Amino acid sequence: MSASPLDVVGIGNAIVDILAQCDDAFLKAHGSEKGFTTLCDAETVTRLYEAAGPTVEASGGSAANTIVGVAGFGGTSAYIGKVAEDEFGRIFQHDIRAAGVTYETVPKSGGAPTARSLILVTPDGERTMHTFLGVSPELDGDDIDADLIARAKILYLEGYLFDRPQAQEAFYRAAAIARDVGRKVALTLSDGFCVDRHRSAFRDIIKSEVDILFANKAEILSLFETDSFEGAVANARDMAPITAITQSEDGSVLSRDGEIVEVPAVPVAPVVDSTGAGDLYASGVLYGLSRDLPLATCGQLGSLAASETIGQIGARPRANLKERAQDAGLSLG
Repeated sequence: MSASPLDVVGIGNAIVDILAQCDDAFLKAHGSEKGFTTLCDAETVTRLYEAAGPTVEASGGSAANTIVGVAGFGGTSAYIGKVAEDEFGRIFQHDIRAAGVTYETVPKSGGAPTARSLILVTPDGERTMHTFLGVSPELDGDDIDADLIARAKILYLEGYLFDRPQAQEAFYRAAAIARDVGRKVALTLSDGFCVDRHRSAFRDIIKSEVDILFANKAEILSLFETDSFEGAVANARDMAPITAITQSEDGSVLSRDGEIVEVPAVPVAPVVDSTGAGDLYASGVLYGLSRDLPLATCGQLGSLAASETIGQIGARPRANLKERAQDAGLSLG
């Protein structure tokens, strides 16, 4: 493996996304609550998969989407996430490497299969997800590649992986490796329900380890148990040196060392599929931070990447993000 430096290395759930279009009647017939993510078993995902129409499979997972986005801007990136030695595991490995991401995590033989998520997209662009986590939460300290982390300017941690104590321990180990060599540590809160489950643990790791915090409006309100967005954002600034908080069509607000910038969303009409919008927003911000770009430019790159993914089916933009940024007159460093 090359010892060349990296911009960002991510750690998260390694999931194969299975995307299918459907109507509201399909969701109702199968008891699916529109717009929500449901954790389920392999049998449920298989049943829905067989009932759905044509599908598209691709490597997925929140942090994996972000890391692929960093590569799309021309950055160098790597990913750490657990798959099994099975068909979906091979799909994940091939797909993420084909996107230009370094991926070296050893697949697990025997036991739980590779994670998969059936993402049902209705005509209004809303996504309803049924996710079977499989082997992905079994990532632990033995999977943490210290060399890979030490080579990256930024370590990016996915909040979705916070459910198992072993994964939390792996996060702290990875953060310690990064901080020991002067790298920055970033965390995304991932989901409001995830914050509800791990509010105290999230606060602890943010205070002690995190340099860059990503969240959306619902997540940051949940983290601080408040109805005041302004108050929650202020609290976040007190906990993390750099923050990037999104508000869907209302854009985002970023802060760094006392500097505060508001960045508008890039208008998209129609919204085809909201899958991965936050993930790709993070990719633009992380790329910009890794290249020491102005904070406003970081946010603009994030908004651009998010707009590219919500205008299509799937969480991985088909457009060339580097070219899109250049066309928009944004600096890439």
